[in-house]
Formats: sequence, C-alpha cells, structure tokens
Amino acid sequence: MSSPTRLILSEAQRRVVQHLRIHGPTARVHLAQTLGINPATLTRITQQLVEDIPTNSETGRGRPTIPVAIAGDGGWSVGATVHPGWLELVAIDFRGEILFEDTLPFTQNDPRVFARTVEARLRTLVAQRSFMRGRFLGLGVAVAGYAIDGDRNRRAVVDWIAPWDNIPLREVLGDVLGMPVWIENDAAAAALAEFYRPEIIRQHRSILVFFLGHGVGGGLIAERDLFSGEFHNAGEVGRLFPGSEPRPSGVDLLETLRRAGADVASLADLHGLLDPYRAVFDTWIARAAKQLTAATHSGVAWLDPGAVVISGALPQSVLDRLAAQVTEHCNRLFSGLRAPTPQIYASRLGSKAVVLGAALAPLHDVLESRR
Repeated sequence: MSSPTRLILSEAQRRVVQHLRIHGPTARVHLAQTLGINPATLTRITQQLVEDIPTNSETGRGRPTIPVAIAGDGGWSVGATVHPGWLELVAIDFRGEILFEDTLPFTQNDPRVFARTVEARLRTLVAQRSFMRGRFLGLGVAVAGYAIDGDRNRRAVVDWIAPWDNIPLREVLGDVLGMPVWIENDAAAAALAEFYRPEIIRQHRSILVFFLGHGVGGGLIAERDLFSGEFHNAGEVGRLFPGSEPRPSGVDLLETLRRAGADVASLADLHGLLDPYRAVFDTWIARAAKQLTAATHSGVAWLDPGAVVISGALPQSVLDRLAAQVTEHCNRLFSGLRAPTPQIYASRLGSKAVVLGAALAPLHDVLESRR
C-alpha cells in the first residue's frame, strides 16, 4: 500500500476545493472571478486537485467554457468501524465518492487485532486495484463511545469493545498500522457523512444529525465544520434518554419487538418484521418521534441549524416515518414564528453513514484550516 502523505493545502487551494464541493462543476474563468484569484495562478495551484469536465455545449465565438470539478485522484482515504460480529471498511476518493466497500466477519474486541485485520485487508484490496496507488491520506475510525477528560482519542466505549476503553486509540492503532489515524465518535462521523451529501452541503451551512443505531447519538455541523465542543462530546444526545427508560434507539426497538413476541436478534432482522409487527412499529415510531421532536426543538433553539437529519441503522421506511412525524410535530411547535425553521430529512445512507463519515474525516481535515 502506498505510504500515507500529509496533504497540506494553502488557503487558496482550500477555497477552490470547497467552492467546487458546494457549488459543483464551475467554469475556470468564473471560478477565478468568484474567488478573486488570477486565472494563471488558479491553474498552477489546482494541479492534481481539479479536472476538466468534457462538454459538448457550444458557447459561440472564442474558446468553449470548460467547467472544472474536484479530481477524484487528488487523494483517497479509508474509514473503518467495528460492529458486533463484523468489521466494515470503505474507501473514498478526493471527491468523496466511494471506491469500494467491504465487510468481513470479526469477533475480536482487541483494538490491536482490529488494526492488524484492517491492515491485512487493505493490503489485499490495494493490490487488486491500480487506482488506489495515488496519494493516501489516512484512516478514520468511528468508535461507539464518548470522549474522556476532553481527549477525543480516549473513549468510554460500549461493553462489547471493552478493551478499547480509556486507551490512546490514535497511538495504539497508528503504531500497528503505520499510518495517520483519526478517531471519531460514531454519531459525529455519521453527521459528517450526512453533511457531505450534495443535497445537504449545497443548501446548508449547519445541520443537526440524530443517529439511531444500537444507541441514540447526535452530531453537529456548524458553519461547515464538525463541531465537537469543549470536551469533544457535542451531540451526546443519549444523555437526554437514559438507557433505563424507553428511548429512540435501535436496541429499544429490538426489546419492544421481543416483548411483543418477535424472534429478533439484531437490527438486520427488522426488515422482515415490518409487516407482521406493523402495530408495534406504529406505536414505537409515534413515541420515538415525540422524543426526537423534544430534542430537535431544543437543538433548533440553541443552534439554529439549516437542517435536521434523522439517520441510523433502522429500515428506510422507519426513518422516513420518523422524519415525517417529527416534521409534523415541529410545524406545530414553530407555528407563529417568523424566523426560518430547518428542513427535516430522513437519511438515505442508513448504517453506512458511520463508516463513510470515518473515511471523510481525513479528507475533511485537509479542507479545514484547523491544524
């Protein structure tokens, strides 16, 4: 596998890439005018970062106006996360588009075994794919757990990955892998993935994301950057819903179905139960939507997001219905306000949002001024 390369962009380069990511392909002359960059300088500083988009359109006299877009081969990164019983990987190019997705059985809970498994699998995949020999930016790892003592690399984790608890994950994983590693909370990673969806990033600067998986988490994008908070725990909405009480989480839904007599082992089994247990789903969705509405109302009051996204590992029809009911409740709560209110979306990424957001972490870091 190619050696990881720390890609550092100048302020002008970041502005160009961000503009193209938000606004899509743009004629080079218009890009230079909009950003106030000399056309010759623009061409020089964007080598390997942008590419011409072929077009058959006629522009009249003179040379045709050829739009440019982000070049996929400007770099690539990988995201990884572990689930109960399996490991998930995804690689993306510099545009943020998926190069490959991969899953494999994994029952170990040792982070070092996780790192060695990821390294071995990546070596195999890279050997099979010639397009992955370009600039490798690093690995993002999404972890189910909140930061301890303000250190984003030390996490209080869920029980089934207990050996990951309160250890310097970036150093432990990086030492085994020999590459830059980004550690992120799973729900915060999902928020990053949701924000990079074209229909979101091209309309909104700030979003609030709820991720409903085994637990319930959240993530915040503020002014196009992932907001982590003073102690790197912004979006820990699970605190609003104690595990000892009914909550809008996947585990809670599983337990609700089991009490109703369903034989269900994991979230992957939910699709087959939608029809036979329709009434159970209806009741659970109605209750979860009210809980998410309360959290949304508070989040909107404090954060003023442009959008709220209901994301997670639940069936698409469940996410759709949750978003619709939260929208209905919020319309009543916001009625009479003259201020703009956020649009509420149901995610189309499903559980893949977590690993995709992990892969986006190295790329997002390159595009931000934070160092």
